[in-house]
Amino acid sequence: MALTHPVEHSTFADIEAVRQLVMAEMATINELLKSEHQSQVPLINQVIEYIIDNGGKRLRPLVLILMSRAFGYKDTAAPVLATAIEFMHTATLLHDDVVDESLLRRGNKTANAVWSNQSSVLVGDFLYSRAFQLILNLENIPAKEILACLATATNLITEGEVLQLANRHNPDIAINDYLTILEYKTGKLFALAAQIGSILAGTSVSLQQAATEYGTRLGIAFQLIDDVLDYQANPQKTGKNVGDDLIEGSPTLPLIYAMQYASSAERQLIRQAIETGNAENLSEIQRIIATSGAIAYTEDCAIEQAKLAIAALHKLPNSRYRDALATLANFAVKRDH
Repeated sequence: MALTHPVEHSTFADIEAVRQLVMAEMATINELLKSEHQSQVPLINQVIEYIIDNGGKRLRPLVLILMSRAFGYKDTAAPVLATAIEFMHTATLLHDDVVDESLLRRGNKTANAVWSNQSSVLVGDFLYSRAFQLILNLENIPAKEILACLATATNLITEGEVLQLANRHNPDIAINDYLTILEYKTGKLFALAAQIGSILAGTSVSLQQAATEYGTRLGIAFQLIDDVLDYQANPQKTGKNVGDDLIEGSPTLPLIYAMQYASSAERQLIRQAIETGNAENLSEIQRIIATSGAIAYTEDCAIEQAKLAIAALHKLPNSRYRDALATLANFAVKRDH
């Protein structure tokens, strides 16, 4: 990755230092992820344990915990709600892999590759419902408000998935339409985590909006760098093959930009690849993406989103937790996997 400078100075060296700040809470979340998904149906347990054991960055739970702490909330409900968010995220991964016909995630076989598409869809549904159950079992929280946020988020995430599906193999999608997909599909769950963190602390509507804006921009920045990594990352680090988005017929931002600024012959080559999902000319398409400035443009867009995330944080009280949230924005645009 060409990005070497953080968006804003942070007192935290890296994301691991951020995790150390809320180490106890993250340990609790990991335990809850293992204990709260239990079902009397063995297959459900097998699929969920497979996904959980394959790890993940746990960024959305981390955002919820940090945001709640940034507003002074220290009760035990936060890790439970963060677990519910991670269950929702895991459900979206299970469903995504079926829709995208993916066989690899984080370097391991996807659940649908190990079991079946049907199993993945149904276990994803189970995790969605379990997330709502976790929240309903909590006391002394604004459950109605939080559940309303979850319902809205679930609806928008689904709309984002359908928008992406509708634009599969569409080389003419506009940049703004693509960014809308990212806002719904990826940004919304980050936004939900941040929003719930602020709601728990009983903050004002304006501060809840700032928290939500932070999460939205963080999620979009994260996904834009994923777009970049799909064309220039090491598969052993990312856990996916270079060009997977192209094979799926997904016109991500590097492709969309290259379509606008490459030569006529190069545009035609990209158009055919998106329409057919044929990665036969992947090396040439990677060259076109690089020489057209698409990688730099996508990275710049990600940095701009990270800056907007950090700008939203300026409305929060100054604290180590706010600093840590800014570090996550830096991490989103600097990571190489």
